[in-house]
This record gives sequence, C-alpha cells and structure tokens, in this order.
Amino acid sequence: MTPEQYVQDKAAASGSSFYYAFLFLPPERRAAITAFYAFCREVDDVVDEVRDPQVAATKLQWWRQEVERAYAGQPSHPVTRALMPHAKRYAIAREHLLAVIEGCEMDLHQTRYLDFRSLARYCDLVAGVVGEVSSAIFGRTQDATVAYAHRLGLALQLTNIIRDVGDDARRGRIYLPIEELQRFDVKAHEILNRIYSDRFTALMKFQAERAHRTYDEALALLPEADAASQKPGLMMANIYRTLLREVESTGFQVLHQRIALTPLRKLWIAWRTQWRGR
Repeated sequence: MTPEQYVQDKAAASGSSFYYAFLFLPPERRAAITAFYAFCREVDDVVDEVRDPQVAATKLQWWRQEVERAYAGQPSHPVTRALMPHAKRYAIAREHLLAVIEGCEMDLHQTRYLDFRSLARYCDLVAGVVGEVSSAIFGRTQDATVAYAHRLGLALQLTNIIRDVGDDARRGRIYLPIEELQRFDVKAHEILNRIYSDRFTALMKFQAERAHRTYDEALALLPEADAASQKPGLMMANIYRTLLREVESTGFQVLHQRIALTPLRKLWIAWRTQWRGR
C-alpha cells in the first residue's frame, strides 16, 4: 500500500465530516489536507484507543521523534511520507505538528478544566492549529485569515465537546469547565451517571450559545478576498453548526448517545456550501 492510499483510507474510515469537505478540493490540495488530517487522526487515536497512559505517552513521544525525522528528510511512517512532499508548499511547519501532539497529550494528564480560558488553550492546540494549517492548504492569501481559522477551530471543538459529553465522560474526561459546572449546580457524578436535569439543560444551552457566538465571530473575521478559497472550512462550519442545532433539538440528550448527521446529509451540506459560497 502506498502512503497516499494509506492516508486516503485513514481519512475515509474515520467517517469524519472533514472528509466531505475535502472532496471539493483540487487533487493536490486534497492530497495535502488528507495527509495532514491522517496525521491528526493517528495522534488522536493514540490517546483515545490506548488504555495505558504510559504506553500512550511513549507512542506520542515516538510521533515527536518521527516529526523530527520527517523534517530532517527521513520520514518512516506512511502518514509523514505522504505529508512531507506538501509541507514546504503549504507552509506546514514542524511546530504545527508538534502543537497537535502537545494538545493530544494534554488528555493523558488533564481530565478537567478549571475555567473557559484553560479549556480554550487546549482547544487551540487540537483545533485552532489544525484550522491554521488547513486554511493554508485551502489557499490562504490574507494574514487575517489565520485569526478566522483559529476562531473557527474553537467553534468546531466546542461543538465536539457538546456532542461528546457522554462519550468523554465514559473515558473519564469532562471538558465542561468546573467553574461553569458550579455556576449551574451540575455535579460531575451526574454527568458520569447519565443523569439529566433542568440544571444540565441550562448548562448545555449556555455551551451552545457560546459555540454559536464563536461561529459568528469566526465568519466575521474571514476576509472577503479569501472567502472562495476557504470554502472547505465554511463547509465544516455549516456541517458542524447543523449538528449543533440537531443536538439542541433533542434537548441535549447527549449523555447516553452520540448524535450524528448521516453521510448523505453531510454531503448535501457540503455541496450546498460549494454552490452558495457560504
């Protein structure tokens, strides 16, 4: 199997909404974003699938070393072998990849966040940096687009957190800030035991309102000159915002299930965004 086929299979198998946005890119940009996404999936899977934290930490350290090898001209993993030919053209720096690893590693050592500021730092590493790299691959021409990409990354990650409250709790993680849990009088054991309440609903409405506000802020930051090139990111925004509204429509029934959009619906949203431009 070639490195290119490996990353293609990795991206397709994930079932991620990102995959549908990639379909509308020209071949070279699609190859670059697919390889970069596969790297992010490989690193994230270490944390989600390896139960022993020490083993996971060792694997992440291997990925750090692999990044160094790759930028020294000696990539050994199919993902880095597929990614490196695109690194210079799309300004994918060593620091970008190491930041993604650092963000994923936080999940091994930190399962709660005191306040939103500390959570936002985590989100920027695992999603904001991803947005920055992605925007360059899509065709960024304006410096201001970097701020848009980071803000959109935050909005997407906040949506993930809302959708995955139950799944994350079963892994021992609660990303909802402790300060906000206390403000709405929601106890951690209620989330861990899948106990719904009016208090929990109020907390989640607060989370959703912030996510919607962050989407609006991101879109306001996107320079008109880059609006056309950044369509894949706008596809992601529309897919994830539709998912957020779907979660809202259920009354935030996220503790016992993982709400998702069908592949056909994601593809329709992506196509509609391609056609309408927003």
